[in-house]
Amino acid sequence: MSKVFKLGVVGDPIEHSLSPFIHSRFSRQTNINIEYLPFKIKHEDFLSFVKDFFKDNAAKGLNITLPHKKEASGLDGIISKEAQYINAVNTIVKDDKKIFLYSTDGDGFLDDVKHKGFSMVDKRVLIIGAGAAAESILYKVAYSNAKNITIHNRTTEKAEKLSRKYSQIADIGTSLSIENEYDIVINSSSAGLTGKFNPINELITSKDTIFYDLNYSLAETPFCKWAKENSNNVFDGIGMLVNQAAHSYNMWFGIFPNIDAVLEDIEAMRE
Repeated sequence: MSKVFKLGVVGDPIEHSLSPFIHSRFSRQTNINIEYLPFKIKHEDFLSFVKDFFKDNAAKGLNITLPHKKEASGLDGIISKEAQYINAVNTIVKDDKKIFLYSTDGDGFLDDVKHKGFSMVDKRVLIIGAGAAAESILYKVAYSNAKNITIHNRTTEKAEKLSRKYSQIADIGTSLSIENEYDIVINSSSAGLTGKFNPINELITSKDTIFYDLNYSLAETPFCKWAKENSNNVFDGIGMLVNQAAHSYNMWFGIFPNIDAVLEDIEAMRE
């Protein structure tokens, strides 16, 4: 019997996570035996849980989701440049008794964008929200040669702080402009999932504007429902989720799984 590698996703809440489903499909594709479990861990128990998890010789890695990504960046391990800069980790890899810390969210987002047939190059990009979700993709977006980036947030101070941090990498600001329509609008606020978000001024977008919600749900998110009233190009975060998971899997096993088959399975679940 082949070795079973122990993996999991750590968060709170965690009940909604599709990560166990996604990685079970990757496991079947690649013929690698894994045990991938969801772990609901409180903030105060996070560090001790991770330490205990990797005491098991079969432990290969963990995915980290809210609210632990920031704390994970402080773990004792070798951290990637990106994860260190954004102060967040979503993937932990154990290799030859060493611990490596990464963030695959930005790569997952850009891969999904490419998969959907568009890019950030020379685009006017609006990011709604200035929290951890926004910064998880901002690092990669800032290096993607966008024409300019605007961060819009209810709390102006948070948006300005994020803008200053990335101002040497890209043309970035916090003031909404109605002089030119935005090409891409990215919602990083969880309000887009609860329905309590404030719709942006429709004058700054067009029917050709691409709307992308980093949130995901098997049902249509309120943000996506609103966006479809204004554009023909609306996407949620399922594709990003699967793509970032594929990057994690590749870091663990050196194999990049087929994402299309998994996306088809998830779409079937939605029907």
